[in-house]
Amino acid sequence: MNDAATKQPVRVSTDSTVGPYIDISVSQLDAVRTLLDQNGIAYSVDCDAISMDGGPEETLIFLGRNGDAKRVQQILDCAA
Repeated sequence: MNDAATKQPVRVSTDSTVGPYIDISVSQLDAVRTLLDQNGIAYSVDCDAISMDGGPEETLIFLGRNGDAKRVQQILDCAA
């Protein structure tokens, strides 16, 4: 799955004390949530969305401290 704004692949970040997370455009939030739900992945969505320098609003999807970043990345990579 590519980020709508950057056209680059969506990546699971692991450089956080809260566990792995996905930084995603709000416009793609529903599609990513659907993928996670279909694959039984537990997550929570940050209640805030921000826009940097007039760009698209982005939010974070947290996968929890025990989230399987590799599995979620594979799911995202296989998504159209």
